[in-house]
Amino acid sequence: MEDYPLEYYEFFVAFNDEDYYTCHDLLEEVWMTDKENLFIKGLLQMSVAIYHYSYGNVKGARSMMMTAHRYLQSYRPKHWGLDLEKVYPFIEEALSLFPDDIDSIPYEEIDKLPILPRLYLFIEEDEDL
Repeated sequence: MEDYPLEYYEFFVAFNDEDYYTCHDLLEEVWMTDKENLFIKGLLQMSVAIYHYSYGNVKGARSMMMTAHRYLQSYRPKHWGLDLEKVYPFIEEALSLFPDDIDSIPYEEIDKLPILPRLYLFIEEDEDL
């Protein structure tokens, strides 16, 4: 298996534990060392989008998820062991679920928003190795 930054591996654990704030911190550390890495930035944006949505910032979630969709596109189908063909259906479903007529909602009313599907991420070894 390839070696990736430790924060990248830790990101998968945090993401699967639904700790999206920590995901942001971990990926930001990687991205700060390579600001041209739009793959990391796309994953960072996706995590931030989910975090924003979780506290009612629908407009921020929509914007971040659209950016993630755009940034990750050129890395399809697979990059750094992540099968993006499993990530894209989640991104597209989330974008379809974000209400178009709401920018934000009070935290006390979060339960009125559509629930996002659950996405689990994992690194897959290349089959031809």
